[in-house]
Amino acid sequence: MTQDQAKAGFLDKVSWNSDSLVPAIAQDFKSGRVLMMAWMNRESLALTASEGYAVYWSRSRKSLWRKGETSGFMQKVRELRLDCDGDTVLLLIEQEGGIACHTGRSSCFYHLLQEDQWQVSQPVIQDPKAIYK
Repeated sequence: MTQDQAKAGFLDKVSWNSDSLVPAIAQDFKSGRVLMMAWMNRESLALTASEGYAVYWSRSRKSLWRKGETSGFMQKVRELRLDCDGDTVLLLIEQEGGIACHTGRSSCFYHLLQEDQWQVSQPVIQDPKAIYK
């Protein structure tokens, strides 16, 4: 077994779904606030572990997606964790620029259920048209 194979053994502990993906939750390292959820495949998880920045799998584009590659709002990974069932990855991150959502908000979880209606509970920090040119 090569050193690279030994290092990549952590990937075998993950319970990948039928599409060879695992849900990945990005959580702010300091505040504990959940910022977003995305998907990872083996390659994106391996790259995240080796590079120290979040790399996800885009199901719509069917390609790797380096968080912040377009917007500049990268996610520096402080810790990677795997849940007890091995079927969810938790990334404890530092969100560069304070924007995690493609809508220009700090978190993708900005809809709040109030009186049986989803209400927007976070302001737009930066217009997405200015972020994604």
